[in-house]
Amino acid sequence: MSDDEQTPRTAGGTADGKTAGSAAGPRPEEIRFFGTTWVDHSGHYALRRAGLAAGALAAAVAACFVLRFAFQGLQIANTGGLVNGLVIVMFAVCSAIACRKTWEGFQRRPDDPAREDSLRSLKAIGFIGSLLAYAARCLTEAPGEKLHRAEYEAALARYEKRRDSRTGNPAARRKPKRGK
Repeated sequence: MSDDEQTPRTAGGTADGKTAGSAAGPRPEEIRFFGTTWVDHSGHYALRRAGLAAGALAAAVAACFVLRFAFQGLQIANTGGLVNGLVIVMFAVCSAIACRKTWEGFQRRPDDPAREDSLRSLKAIGFIGSLLAYAARCLTEAPGEKLHRAEYEAALARYEKRRDSRTGNPAARRKPKRGK
């Protein structure tokens, strides 16, 4: 697989990865809600980041109210102190793990994707932690921007190195002598 094929192409590309009127080379990977505006911070990038941070915080607050109503339902059902305590501990632990895993996902690709898939249900239970991690990351950059930027710049460097090694004047090359 070539370096160009490792980076997803933007919409409108052709089979060879080129679009009409654009330069050849690796394309930046799109980030949800930001597209490729993270590359040059265009298209109301800062406003979008602030809006997503506020939206994630609002969703986390709304989720806390929903969990509060669920906890009140447990109290009405008179399930007992042990069950109430276990539910609180479960949501707290799952939220902490989900927050940590979400934050790590913005910094590096997972070493073991199968393990990440097995943690999906735990992250779903601790969705408040994921929302808080997303909101905190939006305050500094687009979530995952640092990771995508490093990968994109490495792909550009590999492309330039490969392209530079192919350029030159073919007429100036020595032709191999044929043995007589």
